[in-house]
Order: sequence, then C-alpha cells, then structure tokens
Amino acid sequence: GATPTAGSPAEPFSWALPSFPGSCQGNSVERKIYIPLNKTAPCVRLLNATHQIGCQSSISGDTGVIHVVEKEEDLNWVLADGPHPPYMILLDGNLFNRKVLMQLKGTSRVSGLAVSIAKPNPPQGFSPGLKCPNDGFGVYSKDYGPQYAHCNTTVWNPVGSGLSYEDFDFPIFLLEDANETQVIKQCYQDHNVPRDGSGPEYPLCAMQLFSHMHAVTSTVTCMRRNSIQNTFSINPETVCDPLLDYNVWSTLQPINSSGKVDREQEVIIVATRIDSHSFFWNIAPGAESAVSSFVTHLAAAEALHKASDVHSLQRNVMFTFFQGETFDYIGSSRMVYDMEKDKFPLRLDNIHSFVELNQVALRNGSVLWMHTDPVSWMNESVQTQVRNLLDILSNSSVGANVTLQEAGYSQPLPPSSFQRFLRARHIPGVVLTDHQAAFQNRYYQSMYDTPENIRMQYPEGLSPEETLEYVTDTAKSLAEVATVVARALYRLAGGANNTSAIQADPKTVTRMLYGFLIKMNNSWFQSIIKPDLKGILGDVPQHYVAVSSPVNTTYLVHYVLANLTGTVVNLTKEECLNPDKTPNAEKELYDYAWVQGSLDPNSTTRVPYCVRSTVRLSKALSPAFELRQWGSTEYSTWTESRWKEIRARIFLVASKELEIITLVVGIAILVFSLLATHFINAKADVLFSIPRDPGAVAY
Repeated sequence: GATPTAGSPAEPFSWALPSFPGSCQGNSVERKIYIPLNKTAPCVRLLNATHQIGCQSSISGDTGVIHVVEKEEDLNWVLADGPHPPYMILLDGNLFNRKVLMQLKGTSRVSGLAVSIAKPNPPQGFSPGLKCPNDGFGVYSKDYGPQYAHCNTTVWNPVGSGLSYEDFDFPIFLLEDANETQVIKQCYQDHNVPRDGSGPEYPLCAMQLFSHMHAVTSTVTCMRRNSIQNTFSINPETVCDPLLDYNVWSTLQPINSSGKVDREQEVIIVATRIDSHSFFWNIAPGAESAVSSFVTHLAAAEALHKASDVHSLQRNVMFTFFQGETFDYIGSSRMVYDMEKDKFPLRLDNIHSFVELNQVALRNGSVLWMHTDPVSWMNESVQTQVRNLLDILSNSSVGANVTLQEAGYSQPLPPSSFQRFLRARHIPGVVLTDHQAAFQNRYYQSMYDTPENIRMQYPEGLSPEETLEYVTDTAKSLAEVATVVARALYRLAGGANNTSAIQADPKTVTRMLYGFLIKMNNSWFQSIIKPDLKGILGDVPQHYVAVSSPVNTTYLVHYVLANLTGTVVNLTKEECLNPDKTPNAEKELYDYAWVQGSLDPNSTTRVPYCVRSTVRLSKALSPAFELRQWGSTEYSTWTESRWKEIRARIFLVASKELEIITLVVGIAILVFSLLATHFINAKADVLFSIPRDPGAVAY
C-alpha cells in the first residue's frame, strides 16, 4: 500500500456544513466546507496470477449524494426512484452481504459504499472468504486424491460468500467509529430525507471517497510493469508489491541455524498460521481463525520447555508459525521450497511427524478433532506412523478436560499448512481442529472474528492492568488444549517420564489473548520487546500479512516465543547486542535480544535484560517471486496494489442549476471585467491625462 498524502478539493461548488460533534474546526476554507472521516478502513485491490479483486475509486475520488440504507426496501430509492444519482450508500452492517452487493455492482446509480459495523455480530454468520479456502494450492488435485479436490467431499466454509474475491469498480469503506456514522446520519436526516414522497431540496449532503489503485488486471501485468519501470525509468514507480513477511520458528534443542542438521536427526514440526484477513484492508482480528491456535501453540511451547529432561530427548521439536497462509499458503510453501533447495537448516527428510493446530477455540463440549490425510493413509508405513501419532495424542488427553476424536478416513484434511508439506512428500501428520467437518467459525476471515466470537468475557469495571491478568474461561480452555499438545509432543520426542508435570499456564494464555486480540500496547508486551520496537505496539491488533515486513504480529510472536522459551543471561547491553565478540555465546545456536524489561515499581525507569533463545525468522515470500514465475499455479502469486491516498469526507453540495448559474454569473463578471479593462486601457490617455495649469503661458 502507500501512505495517504494530501489531496485537493475536487468539487466546483459546496456549501458550508453546520459543525457536528467530532467535526474538524479551523479557519481554512477547506475545513469549513468538509468534514473528514478519520476512522475508516478501505477495501483495496489485491491481484493474483489471473484476477484482480477488491475495490477502487476513480483517480480524483468518487462523489455521491448520501442515502442511508437500513433495510432492503431502502435500496429502491438508490436503484430506481431517487432523482439525484449517483448515490453514496451508508449501508447497515447487517445488509452487507452478497445479494445486496451484487445488486449494487450492476448499476451506474451507485458511486460508493460506506459500511457501518453491525452490533451485535450478524447472528446468521458472515464470511466474505471462499467456501473452499486456498482451493487449488493444497495437496488435493487431479493427481492426488481427485475425489477430495475443490471441496468435493467437505465444504469447509459453508457461510463463505466469496465477497472478498469479487472485483468492485467503486470504493467501499468501513466506518469504524460509531460517532462518525452518527454524524453522517445526522447530515442525511437534516438534508437528504425525502419529504412527502418527493425528492429532498438542495443543498444535499454528499460524500467523497478516495481509494484509487495503481495496479490493474493481474500480478503478471503489474509485476511486468514494475520490471519495465525498474529497467528503463530513472524514477521507477512501483504499482504493486508481493504479500510477504517472515515465518517465526524455534527448536526445543538448539540447532546450528547457518549449517545443516544431520540426516539422522529426527524433528517433529508443530505448526500454526499467524495471519488472517477480512474484506477491508488491515482489519483482520482473526480470533478463531489464527489467534486461538497460535496462542495455544505458544503456551504448549512454554510448557514443553519447562520439562526437566528436554535436552536429552531423542527427537527435536520445531515450533513453527507461518505467515501469509490465508493467501494460498505463502509461509509454508516458502519453507518447503527452502528445505528442498537446501536453504534451510532442516531437510524434509528430517521431519519425523507433523502436528498442526488449526481453529481450536470453539469446541463442542470438550471435543477436539484429529484430521489425517486419507490418501497417504493407504501407504502402510505412513499408516503405522499416523496410527502411533493418533494414539499418543489420545493418550495425552486422558485426565484432561479435552477429548480427542478422529475425524475419520473418508474425509480430506481441512485447509492447512500441512498440505504444503504433503505435496512434497508423505509425512505422517495430524491437524487438530474444533470442527469435525465444516468450520464451527461462522465469521471466518471477517471483521467479526473478534474476542466475542471465541467467547472472551471480562467483568465490568476492570482497569487495563486487571484485564490483562484476568483469567477468562477461554484462556483456561485453550490452556487445556496446550497441555495435551505439550504432553503429546514430549511422548513423540521420546520422553519416558510422567507427563503430569507438563502443564500450560492459563495466566500466560490470558495475557496473550489480551495482547493479540484486545490491546497490543500493554505492560507485558512492553516489557518483552526491544526498546527500538516500542512503536509497533498499536492499540487494536490486526493480523493481515501486508507488504512491509515484519508486521507487528510477527515481531510480537517472535518476542513472546523468546520470552516463554528462552533464558535470561547475565550479559551487558554491549555483549548482548554483539554476541560475535562475546566468548561462549554460540551465536550459530542462539539468538540474543536486549529487551526493555518491566517498569521498576518505585520509578519510571525500566530494568532491561538479555534473553537468549532459539527463535529465528525465515522469509515468507512466495517462491513464485524468487523464480519470477508471476503466473504460477504451483505457488501463491498474491500482490497488493499501491495507492496514493485513502480518505473520506462529507460536505453539502448545491444543485446543478445553482452551480450553472454561479458559473454563468462568474463568466459574465469575467467578460465584463475584461471589456472594462480593455475600454479603460484604450481610453487611458483621455481618462488619465493630467489637466494643464491654467496659469501657464506658452511661448
């Protein structure tokens, strides 16, 4: 994307708006005419190998008379009856669905859409994602389990409307602030409500939305244009950027990150995704689709690291957090590619088994489902290993408040990172979810996949600090899942001791849920990050992969994982920041971070310290861009268009007649002044001659 820059007013004639609460006060003419809408989120354009999706405005922004649509009958005014098209619709969140948007897409009477958030969440569910997420990029195809390809057996996201994957030629903005929504409605009430069945009188309340996108057609087209610009232009202008970030990974026992693991060394991979998506840019709360699983994963990593004999286990465990999975498995496909090309410390041969945590917060009762691949199950050696994996997981749940059940062998794997590893080789693996078939999550990849969706509730009147520490039922429930996973991993890695001491901490889980879902800028996150990163702690967390990296989620998963699994070492700041020069630092095995530390109770200063961990970052950029195969069907090809500015504002607009009269009068005055100037100039010697002095005598 791009940072918005200042634009210029585009209207020929506007009337001053009365000042509403929240309006912008000032002396400039622009501020007296316009009320900017500051808390909005646009729908932007994304592109893949064959399509463009999303929305955009015209180059100078789109303008229209506001009409509030709160029930379907209100659409008649916009689509047929209203005398002042084109219209900007203020749409109630409950009507933001495929049926309504397809009606609006097919008409020239609509210039844009501002959507208010539905409160409470739409009870029927709302998912603008696809019914079959990441279709075509998983393991199932015409060559591998064709009966399972394209969700033939199980439609995973039946609520999915596919709205996020449509292309709209008008701007659509989300109104995040209820006060701004009220300002628009008040302006509509005062000026635009039809009186006695006839159209309202001028001046009318109008809205202008700017979200012009630079990229068009497809990733192939925009990347080719980037390439041409970079080759021939002195000041190249990039029109789109690949979606990219970093995967976060660490190991239970340290490994040489710059070398290669021995071929005999077996590693168990635990994986989750850490990104989500919605219809609107950078609105991706992802409570159930991402956060519930990666928080459980982090808690399991902490619990396993606390086991007494982890360094003597015969197998290593790798904790992996993939970025960009929403967009055709960017992170996992890149890690598999790097493993195949020997650009990663592990090879695919080293993988003993694979355990993935998918959506796990909306369990029916205490049941968690274990999904396996029915195609590789036919291979006898794989079947034996998968059977062993399932048995260990089931046994680990004995005595816990979690019941693990097998989803059955007649059903394929749900959309998961594990599918990208299966594409490369038959690896025994299991995907843990809260759903047996279709998702429990009715708000998958939407702005409503919020803390409320995973039933996070806090008592009234808690301070932010008390809320951070308050252990919710959701946190207790996810801690139970993390405990089962950690115990199973211990057994898989060859641990023989009693696992009852391996226990995930609900306090840690509740802090993570608060930080990743409610408020990033909290005292715990502040204490565990580097001092130069404190700017990343915004208020409301979003988990969109984006094009500038690393994003906040990646940084925070990195430092939370280091905090939970690392050790505090007694090094000075200089030694911690330059481990190369520090004796016995073993920089190939460990990562060192100088973190802020918590506030000293009696002062405003922090007590920083050095954390040593095995946490690393690896690239999550689709191999399609490394290989310059922008039309690839093997790898993700998603890019995000660039833009110049994104903004929205409302103002009063006069009638066309008054605008024409004003223009004509202006032209008449101009012509008159030109004629007057010409006449005065022509007669200047007469009009401005100096009269003679009567007393003067001529000789």
